[in-house]
Amino acid sequence: MSKKKEKGQNEAASEPANGQAEAPQAEAPEIETSETDGQAAAQPEADPLEEQLKAEKDKYLRLAAEYDNFRKRSAKEREAIFADVRADTVVKFLPVYDNLSRALKQETADEAYRKGVEMTMNQLRDILAKLGVTEIEAVGQKFDPALHNAVMHLEDDQYGEGEIVLEFEKGFKLGDKVIRFSMVQVAN
Repeated sequence: MSKKKEKGQNEAASEPANGQAEAPQAEAPEIETSETDGQAAAQPEADPLEEQLKAEKDKYLRLAAEYDNFRKRSAKEREAIFADVRADTVVKFLPVYDNLSRALKQETADEAYRKGVEMTMNQLRDILAKLGVTEIEAVGQKFDPALHNAVMHLEDDQYGEGEIVLEFEKGFKLGDKVIRFSMVQVAN
């Protein structure tokens, strides 16, 4: 409101006596300075806003990166837990494998009984293979402490150094992870 009053006073003061209105020259610079003052005032406000925007954008990008890392880490943990649970489950079935293996080593007069045990053993081997479980080869192989557990030692020149002569209990691997070591007798 005060600008309107000033404008009216300026117009009245600048009117010539003959009645013709002249355009005041003093008003134009005032308008320009007021516009430039507004721009100058807006510019300092823009810098803090831009800085705040950059800071918020940086926070957002960091949060997005943290979430992505969390998602990847969670997926790896789920896979590891799944593999551990699968290995634990397979280990619980290995005594059944051992008992079927012992039953097949026994002599029997009943061929139907023997055939049934063989079919059960083959079915168990197929299931283990589908789960990714493999048997560890032992007899005739060189002893490897990462795969075998030596429980007996034999001195015999007929066998090579560190050769596995006898396997007491079959070892198994799930992928690259040993879930049960082979119990073996090693020569020399």
